[in-house]
Amino acid sequence: MKDDQPTDVNYSEPVAYDAQGNPLYAHPPRLMTKPAAEQIVHVARSMEPVKQEVSEEMQKLHNRSVSQYPMLNLSEGEYIIRAVRRHPIGLILPLLAGIFLIVIALTIAVNYSLIAEALMLSNFVADPTVVVLPLVAFSAFVALGMFIVYYVYTSNKFFLTNESVIQEIQISLFSRHEQTVSLGNIEDASYRQEGIIQQIFNYGSIRLSTEGDETTYRFTYVANPKQHIATLNNAIEAFKNGRPVEA
Repeated sequence: MKDDQPTDVNYSEPVAYDAQGNPLYAHPPRLMTKPAAEQIVHVARSMEPVKQEVSEEMQKLHNRSVSQYPMLNLSEGEYIIRAVRRHPIGLILPLLAGIFLIVIALTIAVNYSLIAEALMLSNFVADPTVVVLPLVAFSAFVALGMFIVYYVYTSNKFFLTNESVIQEIQISLFSRHEQTVSLGNIEDASYRQEGIIQQIFNYGSIRLSTEGDETTYRFTYVANPKQHIATLNNAIEAFKNGRPVEA
């Protein structure tokens, strides 16, 4: 048999009073609940990175960049915005020096008989080939050196892509390496022109500094560095704000 209990009990009103006149209140029954058991959730994660969607236009730009610059390691959807080469003024002094040495050596070789007769050297060197052949070999050696200087100088290149900055560094004839910096890691990009010669011929140096490790990258003898830095800063701002980088 169930006890008859009121169903509409007002627990805020006292139901009785004790001997001292203090009110006594009724309390609702407490329900004993079991604590919820701990649940371990296992999240499945794909082992392959999420593939970025590449538009048809980006794919065309990527394919064109790969065909033009096959030596670069471009990621999928990455394309070249600007290719920066060194100003030819950096080759003037070494090439002029090499040409001067070759002209002097060949002039002496061709006119050795006249020079030897004028300086009375024919008695000391009877066979002209003893002097002419070393002069020709010297000229060939200088010409080879000029080619190496030209190759190393022009092989140093600076590329701006829609994702990163790539610098091809040629140290010597058989020493070459590549540096790649993401646009998101570049903290500062600036240029410098020093002296009246750089102002007249409009060349200078580009400087990039990255966040965190404070690494600095420099590219010297850049033609029109102000324009290149403006394009680079616009690309960095667009990349960090999630906007498409214009080619």
